[in-house]
Amino acid sequence: MAAALGRTGRSLLLCLGNGVSFSNALRDSTTMTARAVLNRKEASGVRHFVACFHSMNTTQRTALHSGKRTARYSTEHENTNGHPDCNLPSESRNLQPENTVTLIKELEALPEDLDDFPPLSPLEEISETEAAQIEVHLPIPPESFSLQDYVDHSETLKKLVLLGVDLSKIEKRPKVGNFLLRLDFDKDVSKILLFLKDVGLEDKELGPFITKNPFILSEDLENLHKRVAYLRTKKFSKESVARIISGAPYLLNFSVERLDNRLGFFQKHLALSAEKTRDLITRFPRMVTGSLEPVRENLKVFEIELGFRRNEIQYIAINVPKILTGHKGRLTATFDYVHNKMGIPHHMIAKFPQVFNTKLLRLKERHQFLAFLGRAIYDPTQPNYVSLEKLASLPDDCFCEQIAKTSVEDLEHFLKTL
Repeated sequence: MAAALGRTGRSLLLCLGNGVSFSNALRDSTTMTARAVLNRKEASGVRHFVACFHSMNTTQRTALHSGKRTARYSTEHENTNGHPDCNLPSESRNLQPENTVTLIKELEALPEDLDDFPPLSPLEEISETEAAQIEVHLPIPPESFSLQDYVDHSETLKKLVLLGVDLSKIEKRPKVGNFLLRLDFDKDVSKILLFLKDVGLEDKELGPFITKNPFILSEDLENLHKRVAYLRTKKFSKESVARIISGAPYLLNFSVERLDNRLGFFQKHLALSAEKTRDLITRFPRMVTGSLEPVRENLKVFEIELGFRRNEIQYIAINVPKILTGHKGRLTATFDYVHNKMGIPHHMIAKFPQVFNTKLLRLKERHQFLAFLGRAIYDPTQPNYVSLEKLASLPDDCFCEQIAKTSVEDLEHFLKTL
């Protein structure tokens, strides 16, 4: 019977060996509860040992203690063919009797079920390391004024941000945010991106393009191909199509019929050939997608109010198409000063239409400075002639050196007297 108890003791000591680390951690810890120390595997082994220990009587427990010592010393002389429990880990073989008694007392004091431990208090202080390991998953907000709150929950928004889309600009537009949140990137967005790349847009242009025209993602892919095919039938080169689409992102939202009407409008009202019409649209594509009312009005202003001829208007529109969409009041004010005050005729103004894009104050200051110096000569037949181009476009240092024949300090001093 003693031999049987010895084998039983050695088997139980194997469980003790597995529980040593638990005992040391439990005894040394002063801030953590048993729930935080035990994992499920260790807890199962401990409960098994406690159940076996309580089923033993006093004599068996005493034999367990002595059997443990027998197991310790007898293993030094046993051969490798002995009982398998002889190969106990060194930590189990080196257990002292007093350590075993202490461990048994501590295990007896543990609850039979780990679920009996009280829950951790939400007010209990934790270390910074534990706090850093806490993962908080915030719920999706039902509504928000910013798309930033949805980026972590939407793969579509994440990928759009990586493309360079500026959500801060998009969210300011009504209903666009809700539209983007309903999109599936693989199903709805990727095909449009591939189409834009096939048209000729570069990777760095995709983000700014969608920022300006997010509604391109709602267009039917077949219709987009038809609109590009229409431009190619009008003999726009592939490079021209890419430039037009990049410069006027909303052009692809126009139907083929609407595009045809827009191109016909400019060709008719400006009396342009097909080649010149293509050149005009390629250089200034936003005229096609913008409102036609300012263009109609400015064409009448140039012809009726300002008195330019048809061929002069055509030349102005081809060279500086932005003038056609400019502000009517600015055009008339600039023309009035250049023509009536400075005495420059229509044909000279038409040769340098960029003067309409120059700040009127700059023209006034330079003309008055030249008049003060006696150099305000705009007749090309006269010596020391000053061209309208140089007057309007040269920087101050070049203007003073080449035209006024003086210094920038003199110009600044003169401007203070005005």
